[in-house]
Amino acid sequence: MRHEEEADLPYLRKVVGASMAGTVVEWYEFFLYGTAATLVFGKLFFPNTGNELDGIIAAFATYAVGFVARPLGGIVFGHVGDRIGRKSLLQFSLVLIGLSTFLMGCLPTYASIGYWAPALLVFLRFLQGFALGGEWGGAVLLVTEHSPNRSRAFWGSWPQAGVPLGNLLATLVLLVLSATLPEEDFLAWGWRIGFWLSVVIVGIGYYIRTQVSDSPIFKAAREEAEHRADQGYGLTEVFRRYPRGVFTAMALRLGENILYYMVVTFSITYLNHRGVDTTRILTLLFAAHVLHVLAIPAVGAAADRLGRRPVYIAGAALTVAWPFLAFPLFDTGQTAAILLAIMLGLAVHSLMYAAQPAIMTEMFPTRMRYSGVSLGYQVTAIVAGSWAPLIGTALLRQYDDWLPIALYIAGAAVVSLAAALVMRETKGSSLLAIDREDARLTAVA
Repeated sequence: MRHEEEADLPYLRKVVGASMAGTVVEWYEFFLYGTAATLVFGKLFFPNTGNELDGIIAAFATYAVGFVARPLGGIVFGHVGDRIGRKSLLQFSLVLIGLSTFLMGCLPTYASIGYWAPALLVFLRFLQGFALGGEWGGAVLLVTEHSPNRSRAFWGSWPQAGVPLGNLLATLVLLVLSATLPEEDFLAWGWRIGFWLSVVIVGIGYYIRTQVSDSPIFKAAREEAEHRADQGYGLTEVFRRYPRGVFTAMALRLGENILYYMVVTFSITYLNHRGVDTTRILTLLFAAHVLHVLAIPAVGAAADRLGRRPVYIAGAALTVAWPFLAFPLFDTGQTAAILLAIMLGLAVHSLMYAAQPAIMTEMFPTRMRYSGVSLGYQVTAIVAGSWAPLIGTALLRQYDDWLPIALYIAGAAVVSLAAALVMRETKGSSLLAIDREDARLTAVA
């Protein structure tokens, strides 16, 4: 196969662009919800209890629904995507998440329709999460299956950079709206503009994705499967054949996923609670996202040179230490100190996040890779990123102190550190060799 020896770099860049175009769009919409949960939804979609943190906790509970839906989307999209291809499902997921996000911007508030408001919000959040659950696996496989063995982590890291780009875009939109509109106008209608903009962005992303095709190695695997009745797909097959890969991927994700949502979502709540104004927080997050976008490809290149394990181990170990430095910096209330804490958090996160597409791609054969990477990546989100902002807010409400929150982050990081220490080094692996070994094991079984 061509990608085993050399890559058609112009076409590979086009594949990366197509993958990132959709990833930026979908994560813009997903993170727009997370930021709005802190700034808007807690006030407009839930009853007033007299404590502002109660509304935020309720909003974060609906935020978690999207994460619960993601594994279901990963299972469905993974199973179908392993049979028919990555590209067509990526286009469908883009439309579905765009529609659900646009409709969120049209919802009446609690004051207008009572409990129907949070109910409809939960339903749309579920659709959003379901679509996103299928997005990540297809987007990264579109790139990694086209990439050369020697630089798979670098090219695979670019869709990961699309995540902070989407977050950056969401932060920028809300920053502009909150800075230019009076608070009463922002809460009344201004926040909806960010959700309505999704229609334009989805149209652009959809068009770009029509310009690429599935990888040669996937097409070859599909042709092989058509001639073999014993080829399996989906959830049961990947657990039966590659349980170590699935559970290792889940453990690797735990600390990374919790760290990210504590930095980019819970930090807004924490700093607001400490008296830092919203516009300043969003400005600092915007600057930190720029660093994150630049750091991810650099770390991906390092994972190709040094190996996946040492880079991931460094990231997990530093995650254990980060909260004990970051929260005292937050508490100073000083702009430079807050920016340093956020930037350090995202720099540490990139050490784990950048190489994940390559690591997970190299864990599974092509015939079940979409299912394997989607499960390993998305199932962890149920107990990690989905609950992290809610748990952080609940701990803050209960203790009004950062130490329990820091211990929670550090504990999750220890799990990822243990997984990184025991995982196999797959630097430079051949996807064709992985498929041949899978065929041999299947024949023996």
